[in-house]
Amino acid sequence: MIDLHMHTTWSDGELIPAETVQRARHKGVRAMALTDHVDRSNISVVVPALVRFCRDINELRDDITVLPGLELTHVPPGSIADLAREARRLGAQWVVVHGETLVEPVPSGTNRAAIEAGVDLLAHPGLIEEEDVKLAAQNGVALEVSARKGHSLGNGRVARLGKEHGAVLLLNTDAHGPGDLIDRGFAREVALGAGLSGADFKKMEDDADDLVRRARERRAE
Repeated sequence: MIDLHMHTTWSDGELIPAETVQRARHKGVRAMALTDHVDRSNISVVVPALVRFCRDINELRDDITVLPGLELTHVPPGSIADLAREARRLGAQWVVVHGETLVEPVPSGTNRAAIEAGVDLLAHPGLIEEEDVKLAAQNGVALEVSARKGHSLGNGRVARLGKEHGAVLLLNTDAHGPGDLIDRGFAREVALGAGLSGADFKKMEDDADDLVRRARERRAE
């Protein structure tokens, strides 16, 4: 299991990073990203803290990889590209944007701005436009199939269009607490429930492996 969208007490998660990692390990997670919510007010505090934590945990454990990341959340679309660059400068290895989900009032245009900025993952993008899916495939921006209640309502459309246009699809929990964590078996069921096949799920796993490898090689600008 690889899970590249999780939250801790650095934003609205229930657990500190160390316990988040430990509970994820217990579920069989072997690579993960800590992606707490940020905007311009807290990016310079949260990202360096997670970078330090992930550096230490990766030095002490060889059974799990933890990427320092962030999730740009409800920010004006016009600021996404600049904030994504700032996140890289601060050492983030995994940049997520909180997509236009069906269940929150995310600013219109967020999906397109995130894709144009070339972030790593557009989270739970809901009723994403087909042209945006095509652009995500071209720009190498992964689209999320979400295991999280509410956000998962758009999974069918994301999965269908992503597969049709060759976009990278990743399945993540968007976990905010221990009850949100899942094992690989349940992750596979979420993928099948979104209309994907067993072969599609295996491709998601292979793509996640490749993205984690590339993210680990990424250095601050």
